[in-house]
Amino acid sequence: PLQCQGKGEIKVKYGWVFLLCFLLFSGCGENESAIKVDLTEREQVILKEEHGVITYAYLPQYSHTISHFRHHSLIQYLRKETGLNIKQIFPDTFDEHMKMVGQEKIDISYSNPFIYIKIAHRYGAKAFARIVEMTGKDKFRGQIICRADNSSIKNIYDCRNKRWIAVDSTSAGGYLYPLGHFIDHGITKKDFKEIAFAPGPGGKQEKVVLSVYAGKYDIGTIREGTLDVVSDKININKIKVVSMSNPYPGWVYAARKNLDKKIVEKLNQAFRKLDFNNKEHREILEAASFIKVINSVDKDFDPVRQLAERVGMSLEE
Repeated sequence: PLQCQGKGEIKVKYGWVFLLCFLLFSGCGENESAIKVDLTEREQVILKEEHGVITYAYLPQYSHTISHFRHHSLIQYLRKETGLNIKQIFPDTFDEHMKMVGQEKIDISYSNPFIYIKIAHRYGAKAFARIVEMTGKDKFRGQIICRADNSSIKNIYDCRNKRWIAVDSTSAGGYLYPLGHFIDHGITKKDFKEIAFAPGPGGKQEKVVLSVYAGKYDIGTIREGTLDVVSDKININKIKVVSMSNPYPGWVYAARKNLDKKIVEKLNQAFRKLDFNNKEHREILEAASFIKVINSVDKDFDPVRQLAERVGMSLEE
């Protein structure tokens, strides 16, 4: 039987060799040209989604590395406290983040308040919590920066006719708040030589600082606290803060439309348990760069809506 099995294997092997040779030599005749295959046209393979996952996304104001570092421990804590299968996902852009909320691919959105009022207006997202900043306040400001050695810019009025780089057209601290601050001082968008937005996906706050540092733009606008984030990349003493906007409501947690209310309540309970005086919790909170999470409702962000309307920024844009 073993001998017969061996012969069978040999026959099978020779059969495959013969078939392969036949296909190779008969595939292209003398007068036939080879078929060209365009490898640039690829169909995306969609894997079966894992059931029971609650997706959590941090608006990509900083790089994905920083987003992961800041919230990894927090998500592990939330998973343990709630029993929910929470996973952090990483949209590349502010616009992609918003669209994914509308497509119900993001269940829990952690975003700036300007993005929030947009996803609330467009997709029915609902605020349920907001953070208290490391400053101890539940509001934050936008900052206008320039190089410290730029002698032509001493105050906000010197920003006229300068090249301005902002974070994104939907950034709160990096665009909306400073724009309102400029308008309050009689400076409109027409008064700038150029207004640009940080290019590429993620890490846009850092890119604004680095662009000003490199002298590519005269001024930049960022959210309060960004200079600390880039202190390991540049000498931040070479950057000066020209002026700061009024404070507005801080970053917000929102649930997508139709998310089970029981899930939201579990998350709220877990957030409320976080105690900065608890050593383990303090490490989680310090990594996330806030000291507390408090309850919130949609009307808390009406000041941001009023500001957007005042500067002429539509929630549909």
